[in-house]
Amino acid sequence: MSLMRLKAESGDAGKRLDRWVTEQFPEESRNRIQQLIKDHHITVNDEAEKVNYRMKEGDQITVRIPDPEPLQVTPENISLDIFYEDDQVIVVNKPRGMVVHPAPGHMSGTLVNALLFHCRDLSGINGMLRPGIVHRIDKDTSGLLMVAKTDRAHRSLAQQLKNKTTSRVYLAIVHGSVATDTGTVDAPIGRDDKDRKKMAVTNHNSKSAVTHFRVLERFSRYTYLSCRLETGRTHQIRVHMAYIGYPLAGDPKYGFHKTLPIKGQALHAAELGFRHPVTGKWMHFTAAPPEDFSRLLRLLRSGQFS
Repeated sequence: MSLMRLKAESGDAGKRLDRWVTEQFPEESRNRIQQLIKDHHITVNDEAEKVNYRMKEGDQITVRIPDPEPLQVTPENISLDIFYEDDQVIVVNKPRGMVVHPAPGHMSGTLVNALLFHCRDLSGINGMLRPGIVHRIDKDTSGLLMVAKTDRAHRSLAQQLKNKTTSRVYLAIVHGSVATDTGTVDAPIGRDDKDRKKMAVTNHNSKSAVTHFRVLERFSRYTYLSCRLETGRTHQIRVHMAYIGYPLAGDPKYGFHKTLPIKGQALHAAELGFRHPVTGKWMHFTAAPPEDFSRLLRLLRSGQFS
């Protein structure tokens, strides 16, 4: 178990305890921080407090983070498209249809199952169900992911994501002819109040979200885009493009049903850049879109569905 003692500054006054601690430990999920507070692993001035305790200047915060649970997810011999690997990090090109990590009711066939078979040792910071996972992409989004093999690498990569110093570029096919050649969507994203399985642009319990987009090619009823993430909220590109009136083609949650012949949203994580967690060297990778995505482009260019 690791033990840390922190002190609240004047600018921290009024912040919720769970939010403040999560800011200090970006590699930990807020849910886990809340559970640590409830289990009295996190105390204020040596006293147990509730997750919604409001911080005061000078508060002494003690944080005890238990050692990660032993991994219990079953390694599976599933083929991986590996773009880079060393003793700290591995970069993989995830296929469409693969879930990133196990969850109750879905404990096999995931990227984590495959990673555990391939390299065994992964960062334990996110617990037994999400070892090594620093960021995620949706099941039906293909493309590049960086995975941490060590806790040191995990903390570095998580901090880079928080500091917005990574580079993440996606390719997308959206409905409609996007009017401007470039643009930025700066709109906060949170859980949809009407449907808790969806995200939405909202000012209620939301986080800032920024997506920059650039038109690559226009068709009569669709547009081919490059989207660069400044932040990485759940379903961010899908929500933002639907919000401005250009939902992703094939998106079953935020778009129209049965529009183009592709299973799931036409979205591919094509570029990934970050600094190596040990050497500090800038690493940059590019992955071509999968065949079903490329086929859509060929069909659109030939005049079909356009």
